[in-house]
Amino acid sequence: MIGKLPILVRPFFLATAFSLLMTHAQAETKPATRNRAEIAAGYKWDFSPIYPDWTSWEQGMKEIETKMDSFAALKGSLKDGPAAVLAAYRLYDEIGILQYRVFRYPQLQRDTDTRNQEVGGRLQRVQALFAKFGTATAWFNPELLAVPEATMRGWLDTTPDLAPYRFPILDAYRQQKHVLDEKGEKLLSFATRFNETPRSIYSELSTSDIKFPAVTLSDGKDVTLTPGAYQSILATNYNQADRAKAFAANLKTYEATKNTYAAIYRGILERGWFLTQARDYPSTLARALDGNAIPTEVYTNLVDTVRAGTAPLRRYFRLRQKILGLETYHLYDGQIPLVKDETVWPYTPARDLVRASVSPLGEEYQAKLAELLERNRIDVYENEGKRSGAYSAGVYGVGPYVLMNYNDTLDAVFTFAHEMGHAMHTRLSEENQPFVTADYTIFVAEVASTINERLLLEKLLAESNDPKARFLLLQHAIDAIVGTFYTQVLFADFELRAHSLAEKGEPLTAEVFGNLYGGLLKEYYGDAITHDELYRYTWTRIPHFYNSPYYVYQYATCFASSAQLYKAMNTGAPEERAAATERYLTLLKSGGNDHPMEQLRKAGVDLSKRETVQAVIDQMDELVTRLEAEAAKLP
Repeated sequence: MIGKLPILVRPFFLATAFSLLMTHAQAETKPATRNRAEIAAGYKWDFSPIYPDWTSWEQGMKEIETKMDSFAALKGSLKDGPAAVLAAYRLYDEIGILQYRVFRYPQLQRDTDTRNQEVGGRLQRVQALFAKFGTATAWFNPELLAVPEATMRGWLDTTPDLAPYRFPILDAYRQQKHVLDEKGEKLLSFATRFNETPRSIYSELSTSDIKFPAVTLSDGKDVTLTPGAYQSILATNYNQADRAKAFAANLKTYEATKNTYAAIYRGILERGWFLTQARDYPSTLARALDGNAIPTEVYTNLVDTVRAGTAPLRRYFRLRQKILGLETYHLYDGQIPLVKDETVWPYTPARDLVRASVSPLGEEYQAKLAELLERNRIDVYENEGKRSGAYSAGVYGVGPYVLMNYNDTLDAVFTFAHEMGHAMHTRLSEENQPFVTADYTIFVAEVASTINERLLLEKLLAESNDPKARFLLLQHAIDAIVGTFYTQVLFADFELRAHSLAEKGEPLTAEVFGNLYGGLLKEYYGDAITHDELYRYTWTRIPHFYNSPYYVYQYATCFASSAQLYKAMNTGAPEERAAATERYLTLLKSGGNDHPMEQLRKAGVDLSKRETVQAVIDQMDELVTRLEAEAAKLP
């Protein structure tokens, strides 16, 4: 599953009107209702391609259990030769394909209404079944690795049918020193269900049980600050007092339960420490990155380089304050467009715009994306109980499902383009890879999404007759760097420091986390902003901290990668651009058939070089300089 941070951490703003959207602005806007039953079926997911009904899902659960028993019966057979290894891997694939279906069917439905306890209970059954499978298969890796590597390589060389499994098999030998014996692996497998508990508690507290506050704005309107409504205020309301009121009400909601969030996050950190010790890694960072063979220096160089390169970020904030005419500048002022625009961006024309924007990637890519848009694979609008944010979730053999909370803002248009990049990555990977290597890593996942955003931006600018287009292009390009690069690295910096505290046995309390996050805000933003006390509690509301630790740094590395790939696809001779585009599409089709650093090198990006990261900072500096010059020309 490819998750995405809530829209709040990915600000994309361009105050350019687009004629197609303007034409439809009054014809179709987001529903006034938040009652899911009242939203038209065309804007909601169709789950039937996964299973037609719950009876079929139950049959799938029984089928997977039967296959699990068959897999357990293979214990002791791997030493018998390549035929036995092949049989085990093929059966494992069959179980894995079923796992996608039996998990996604309740998981997707629960995300449309997290209050539904019946569906939540079914999801828990799946999780329990997966934990049981983990215990039943604890023998596999130790038994596989008991076969000498030289022997296994011989089997691979002489057995063509094992070719699809060559990479995962040899990768298992690469990580051999961190695999325990059968008893150790079985013991760790018993903790699987418990390991999911902190994540589940966070989901219930932040989604199911949260009571969003209501505020009265300066125009007299009462607004309930759901995630979508809150972001809309920050992105469209030019009254700073309204933004301040919304910010305070929103953060106080999380601050009120900060100690509970701290206890949950402590559980996440201590779980990471335990697994690190159990598998004999030197640090939680090393354990988190080793699965994809990412050197820890990639992470630490990223954080160190960006922390030292915040001067352009601070210059931009000061320029924003000057243009907006604000006496003081706060983080809640960072999403309002510098040029006021009243454009409404309805979903249907936005969908068509995104489809048209990917034409540089070729007719086949564009046609495949168009198919996804017409299959009820997009759950478009916010409704009561629905999970916040946006994501793309794959179901092998069925295809991707995209969750949105579309709110007619331009940020939502870019978020939609982002998620369709993930969806197309999933589709191309599944169509070109066998199951065992179809699942691409998170380290490359955000490349496709950010490439799609850049394509959308360029199309908007090319079709705009607005004389302010140069200014708006610069502003949007800078906002992309702020949201996808600087903000994510700040998050990554927080995670690394928090995990380090756990490794050292230091206190892990709400006050500690608040001081840590508040200190980072001062390190990154300095005196370019007024530091509001409540922002110290931002760590309580970042889902990736709880759902997938050491994830967010990959937004920044992928942004650096996509910037380099986009440049290669759009500069140089026609044949060079065509070759670069083909390398990019090959990356999307390659799934997880190699380590991600190597996949990116084949596409033309080397993230082991510090200059790859520094290039984004230098680009930011140049863009801010140009924006300052353009701003001087504005009325």
